Amino acid sequence: MRKKHIIIYFTFLSLIAISCGEKKEVTESAAGKTEQKAEKPADAPQTIAALTEEQIKAVGVTLGTIEMKELTSTIKANGLLSVPNNNKATVTSLYGGIIKTLNVQVGSIVSKGQVIATITNPEFIQLQEDYLTTNSRITYAEQEYRRQRELFDNDAGAKKNLQSSDSELRTLRTRKSSLLRQLQMMGINPGSVNNANMRSGLVITAPISGTISSIAAQIGSYVNVSSPVAEIIDNQSIHLDLQVFEKDLPKMRVGQIVHFKLTNNPEAEYDAKVYSIGSSFENESKTISIHCTVTGNKSGLIDGMNITGIVSLDKSTTPAIPNEAIVEADGKFYVFVQTDKKPEEDHDEEPSKEVKTKKEVKTINFEKIEVVKGSSDMGYTAITPVGNIEPNAKIVVKSAFFVNAKLTNGGEHDE
Repeated sequence: MRKKHIIIYFTFLSLIAISCGEKKEVTESAAGKTEQKAEKPADAPQTIAALTEEQIKAVGVTLGTIEMKELTSTIKANGLLSVPNNNKATVTSLYGGIIKTLNVQVGSIVSKGQVIATITNPEFIQLQEDYLTTNSRITYAEQEYRRQRELFDNDAGAKKNLQSSDSELRTLRTRKSSLLRQLQMMGINPGSVNNANMRSGLVITAPISGTISSIAAQIGSYVNVSSPVAEIIDNQSIHLDLQVFEKDLPKMRVGQIVHFKLTNNPEAEYDAKVYSIGSSFENESKTISIHCTVTGNKSGLIDGMNITGIVSLDKSTTPAIPNEAIVEADGKFYVFVQTDKKPEEDHDEEPSKEVKTKKEVKTINFEKIEVVKGSSDMGYTAITPVGNIEPNAKIVVKSAFFVNAKLTNGGEHDE
């Protein structure tokens, strides 16, 4: 009887051991499948995005091809707008006086010779008086010279008297010439000066054409010869000084085109042309000054404005696509190319009814391919594909960002 119980006991232990072994195999198999499934996305990153026709229409995806464009390589540099000194002027008076009228204000546009202000001074009357007096003395001196000449020719006069009258006449004529020139510089016509219309006022005129940038005088103030009344700047002669670093200097050439924008108004764009390249460094900045003539529209440009410029270098024909066709991810650049490849799927589980219904919807697939960016110009960027792109391949040229979002978000984006 005891022997029978021992046989039953060992039989029971054997069954338990077999059952535990089978359970362990099932658990290890399930764990292996789970681990394999978890490692799959890391081993094979998704590069194919599938969009339905409705999605493509909704986000405005547009397809195009790689084009051969003549793009210009560029150099970016900062600079300053300035007006040459020979196109700036300080308005001064040749004589001291009190400001009687001011005919301009800051911002006024004036022409060369236009009256800026008038001044008064009693000394102006004295100058005209001296001119009239000198004219009268010359008339008498000429008569005296002729009389002494006749006496000397008839041996009735001394040569000393003739020489004295001649010297007096020459001195008066020199004096007249000096006074005449002074009256002309004052803006007074010497021929119109007489005892009835002597002027006490003097006009101050603009030495150049341009815009009044500042006014230093006011009505009733006294100005002397060295006192500025106003300043004029001819902004039509404005030019651009770009600061280019030493490494970019060999690329610079006279005649290159520069596109620039104002720091305080980046919407407006202006053009300039390089006419001179500096030959020395500017202060401690280790930059060289590139002088450019502003061409075309100059409205809104003022001396001293800061700008950001793009210098156009040599043009080259290269494969290019619109800027919007390129997306950035993880510090790299990509494009999406239409492909017949299918997105990678998990076949370990039986697809549900919902998934089967979804697969029946027609999709268009796009492959994410890395590219290297080149120069950009006129809305296009040169590219060099890292992967293979066929010459006539269809590329997403608009709304590539949404395609990338679809690929990144996966099923979440679909929902």
